[in-house]
Amino acid sequence: MKSPNVLLLQRDAVIAQSLLNSLSSSFRSVRAAKSLGDLRASVARTHAEVLVVDIESASLSEVADLSREFPRARIVCTHRLADEEMWTAALNAGAADFCPSTDARGIISAALRGSSEARSAAA
Repeated sequence: MKSPNVLLLQRDAVIAQSLLNSLSSSFRSVRAAKSLGDLRASVARTHAEVLVVDIESASLSEVADLSREFPRARIVCTHRLADEEMWTAALNAGAADFCPSTDARGIISAALRGSSEARSAAA
């Protein structure tokens, strides 16, 4: 099975570019959305299986909405200053994982973990 398509919503342009560069070597397709509306519209068009969402770009209630709207997509939330309370709140909102915005390896791992779980469930 090929690696999943990824959509990225990141408020900070420098971090967004860094993540696009880092993630592109691990996934079939990685695209940046310009806004939450653009992210929503792009999910169907790109068949994205992973949404990497900076919680400065989307509130936790919007993460919960995304989780309900796109139940097959794995949502990995990011933030510059990740802490345990934010991590718990993101998971309660429907995120599969929560990583610091600069932790490309953690984001890749969280996204691929969901991909391997889906393959195992399908087998």
